[in-house]
Amino acid sequence: MENLVRPVIVIGGSVLLTLAVGWVTDRLLRKADARDHDSPLWELLRRGRIPYQLVLCAALLRGSYDQAKVLERHQVGIGRALTLVLIGSAAWLVIRIAAAIVETTYSRYARVHRDAARVRRVRTQVELIMRVVSAIVIVVAVASMLLTFPAMRAAGASLLASAGIIAAIAGVAAQSTLSNMFAGLQIAFGDMVRIGDTVVVDGEWGTVEEITLTFLTVRTWDERRITMPVSYFTSKPFENWSRGTPQMTGTVFWQLDHSAPVEAMREKLRDILRECPAWDGRAYGLVVTDSTPNTMEVRALVTAKDADDIWTVRVAVREQMITWLVAEHPYALPRVNHSDAVLPPQRRPSPDGTSLRKEYELPRSGRS
Repeated sequence: MENLVRPVIVIGGSVLLTLAVGWVTDRLLRKADARDHDSPLWELLRRGRIPYQLVLCAALLRGSYDQAKVLERHQVGIGRALTLVLIGSAAWLVIRIAAAIVETTYSRYARVHRDAARVRRVRTQVELIMRVVSAIVIVVAVASMLLTFPAMRAAGASLLASAGIIAAIAGVAAQSTLSNMFAGLQIAFGDMVRIGDTVVVDGEWGTVEEITLTFLTVRTWDERRITMPVSYFTSKPFENWSRGTPQMTGTVFWQLDHSAPVEAMREKLRDILRECPAWDGRAYGLVVTDSTPNTMEVRALVTAKDADDIWTVRVAVREQMITWLVAEHPYALPRVNHSDAVLPPQRRPSPDGTSLRKEYELPRSGRS
């Protein structure tokens, strides 16, 4: 009877105590979150209640399993399994706590600072830091799990002795991966590109959506995703339209007839921009920038607060100006000048419609 009651008390008591402590902790975090709505810390910490309960339960079972006297022949294996669960859940809990602290710090920073560029820069750095911290915690947890096996501890000395050779071989084999990792850190702390920046890479215009230690994702205007190694941004030139200030200047070109009313077009451009919400009101202008024998090139200059708005302004100006020219000044549209073809002199037609002989003929041989 004792052999049955003892394991029930030990295992059941550990599980019940874990559930009770978890419930009390969750209630306390709920009350703290209700008192402090401005801080997301308590809500983020509540997301770690599962690894927290796993750590608590595994620790209680690992400490009291020897007293249960259950499956004594497999006691070593069960104890090692509980140790592995304890290490894994502890690593999971550490990552959740670190994420909660980092996210809370970023939220407070974003509320205080109104500069969108600085907020995006900090967001990029925070995400990369969290990835580094997660990678370090996972590596340490896996190493700790491996060291629980006696065979791995015995091999530790030989592994340390050959660490230099292994590091050299790994460095050569993973040269591209390591270069991308260092490039990711350089991007994060060098403020070269941030999440949310508008960039042009390989002729594609888009917004930076994700930055990791090894790759970067750009979301294009047509919802495609371009994934490229972060080393691209440290080795090749690219356009960053959000660098410094997001304000932009755009141009619109028309090919028109030389008789186009340029002054009236300036007034129409002003009216179009006044009715366009995307125009920021900083500047506008319309000038003739080039001329050919048949047409002249007219350029309109407009401004907007960011890349999305400058696209909206440009298409609105282009469309409404062409519509106005068609309706009010159709003569200003480009024309193709043509005329009837003139035949060569030796092939001029006669008045009756028959062709005349060539005006110039060579003398016939033998004619006197």
